[in-house]
Amino acid sequence: MSQWSLENELKALDGWQLSAFSVAVTERMFPNFALFSTLLEFGDRNQVRSILDGVWNKLGNTGAKMNFEVQQVNVEENMPDLEAFDMYGASPALDAMVALYSTINCLLEPNHTEAANIGNLSLECVATFIEVTADADISDEELLHYIAHHEMMLQEESFQEEVISRLKGMKSASASAIGELKRLAANEGVSNIGVSEA
Repeated sequence: MSQWSLENELKALDGWQLSAFSVAVTERMFPNFALFSTLLEFGDRNQVRSILDGVWNKLGNTGAKMNFEVQQVNVEENMPDLEAFDMYGASPALDAMVALYSTINCLLEPNHTEAANIGNLSLECVATFIEVTADADISDEELLHYIAHHEMMLQEESFQEEVISRLKGMKSASASAIGELKRLAANEGVSNIGVSEA
């Protein structure tokens, strides 16, 4: 893990910027849920996609209205129960839904800690994926080094730094700037762990 402290970086951001950071990180995690939803016919990926789009629309002031308190209930209904699914894919799918739930919290009541938790959740999701796919024979110390220097971890850290850097440069949430941030976060449909939507 690099030495930059996510929470300290986020302290420099305003409320709407915290929400934008949160939704950008969540957007990058969305394909993990979308693929799981499609493969296991679990939940409603179209509903989740529309809730995520609703957050972006709210930030970009595109006039779309959504009752986010109601949407949180819908997000909860799309959270897979890890005890019901004996497979790794349920975990990143759940992480994406927890991130979306927390993003709506941040939208309703901006909070540095909540935004940092979302960023860290994504980093942990990447770390777990690297651990699950790593050679079973390596030591704990080697594993920590492997995770910290893995290309996927470096990409996720660099993505979050880029989002924060862009947000610091924005004076207000213009529709075009938010649209560009969404394109960056969507990463052409590839998630933080290299998963593409089915």
